[in-house]
Formats: sequence, C-alpha cells, structure tokens
Amino acid sequence: MSRLRWKVCGLRDNIAEVMALQPDYIGFIFYPKSPRFIGHDFKMPAFHEKSIKKVGVFVNESVDVVQDMVEKFKLDVVQLHGSESPEVCEGLQSPNLGVIKAFHVEEGFDFEILKPYEMVVDFFLFDTKTSQYGGSGRAFDWAMLQKYALNIPYFLSGGISLENIDDLNKLEVSKIQAIDVNSKFEIEPGLKDLGMLGELSRKLKMFEI
Repeated sequence: MSRLRWKVCGLRDNIAEVMALQPDYIGFIFYPKSPRFIGHDFKMPAFHEKSIKKVGVFVNESVDVVQDMVEKFKLDVVQLHGSESPEVCEGLQSPNLGVIKAFHVEEGFDFEILKPYEMVVDFFLFDTKTSQYGGSGRAFDWAMLQKYALNIPYFLSGGISLENIDDLNKLEVSKIQAIDVNSKFEIEPGLKDLGMLGELSRKLKMFEI
C-alpha cells in the first residue's frame, strides 16, 4: 500500500500558500486560450520544497517551444493535453523531465489507443472529454478505470471534488499515480481555495492504494 499523491493545477495566484499545503505536484497552464493561462509576464516563485514537482501544461505546442519553457521555468514535468503524437512525446524525453500525456475519456473509451505511447511517456492522465481543451468540472465514470491494463501509472483528473473523492477509495483500481484537482478547488480561475485544499489533503492521508 502507498499514499495517493495529488496535483493542484491551474495556479496563477496564491502559489506560495498552496505550496505550504505540500501537494506533490503544482501545475501551470501554458495554453493561451485557458482562463488559467499564466500570462506572458509570469514569474515562477522560488521552490524551496524540492519534493513539489513543477508541471507545465501545454496543448499542441511544438517541441521547441515546450523545451524553451522547461528551461525558462525549470519545469520538472510537462503535461501534453492536446492531440500530441507519440513522436512529440518521444522528442521531449529526457532523464530530468517527466512526460504526462493526457487523454479525454468518455463512454466506450478504448484504452488500446494508449499503446503507441507506452514507451515514450512516464504517465498518462485521464480527464473528462469535453468540446474544448481544459477543465470542465465534470467527472467521467471512474469505474471505467477497471479496464485499464497497461503498466504506465496515471493521473486522474476531471471534476474531482470533496463531495466525490471518497468514491475513488471504494473502487478497485490500480496504477493511480495522483489525482489532479483544479476548478472544484478555486475561488476564481487561477486563485485556489486554501480551506478546501487543506480539507482534501486531510482526506487523502486516509487513502491507501
């Protein structure tokens, strides 16, 4: 058994306060069409807690641009949230950089489409399928995760809240690396609700996976 890790995504404000809660990952969105886009003048705060990994979220961006942002902001992980090919993922592989490839799940989702990515990513991320890229605040049927049979660990995203997080503990699923929370834990886009995140942290300490 091990503890369930967690990622807070879509940060732009109150970053230091969120870091004080010690999530395992903190996500910054580099997609200009997102309401949580960090902006062109963003300055990354100092990360004194080395155990917290900085994740940059990109949508159909070129390898060169992603690599430039990794260097500029000293990112530990990149999350590819668009329709990036296995070749793009492979182009970003590095001993010092984790690669997450996101997939948007709906009823009837075929996990077989993940196989070409097995050798070129470190993690998958499963989010709820919507008409646009980015958070919807809606959860998909997590029971579908019982069909996942690959060895790559994954992040679970999409509509995770204080109200439904206990449902995850009831499912017999494996390979979960972390949950990824965003819109259900914010006051406005980019500004997180510290009280709700603190409660989530307390709940997760009781989880075993």
